[in-house]
Amino acid sequence: MDNKSNAPSFSAKTKMSEIITSSSLLSIIERLNIKLGFGEASINEICHRNNLSTELFLKICKVYAVESFVPDIENLTREDIPEIIGYLQRTHKYWTESFFPNLHSNIHTMLESCDGTSKRMLNKFYDDYDEEIKKHLDYEENTVFPYILSLSDSEQKNANSYRIKDFEENHSNIEEKLQDLKNIVIKYLPESASQQSRINVLNEIFKIEDDLNKHSIIENKILIPLVSKFE
Repeated sequence: MDNKSNAPSFSAKTKMSEIITSSSLLSIIERLNIKLGFGEASINEICHRNNLSTELFLKICKVYAVESFVPDIENLTREDIPEIIGYLQRTHKYWTESFFPNLHSNIHTMLESCDGTSKRMLNKFYDDYDEEIKKHLDYEENTVFPYILSLSDSEQKNANSYRIKDFEENHSNIEEKLQDLKNIVIKYLPESASQQSRINVLNEIFKIEDDLNKHSIIENKILIPLVSKFE
């Protein structure tokens, strides 16, 4: 079923407790509002309790657990769309309340041992990136998601000239600048910058990069094709 022989294998009958093998899969549970305390219940049973599509849950889990897995929209329905939106919105909240504040805090600690020029350069770079992140998330929260949720209203759909292809064509890649940030930390900060602080910053970037990549896969391979199908 999975694309890599050494990847975790699970299905609807797998016990939910058995798949919580990494922090990324634990974060999925949180972002889908599924509470811990599974007992011996299967994935299918827990999804049923939470009015969540088992098929959607398995696809999202495999995006995070199986490196080469590419999801599709087979067996997904219109009813799955609000759950995908909720998942993405809670992911945005997690980024703004946890990931990016942690990264910013680690950058400030790292810069304490740097010269003035390095501090100004990196602070300016991060501030610009932070602004880009906010614009990206605001566009999705205030334009894309409300449009998608309005599709159940036929009058609203007919009156709205926006289409999901507009999102696809203007979907900015907020991962590229993280690569630039990594290069600055690895290559261009002076040797006086604390080694441990650099490693802490890089570890935060690696975590964010991975989550952004998974987020993009869910948007590009599940959300956009599913919305296009029902437009």
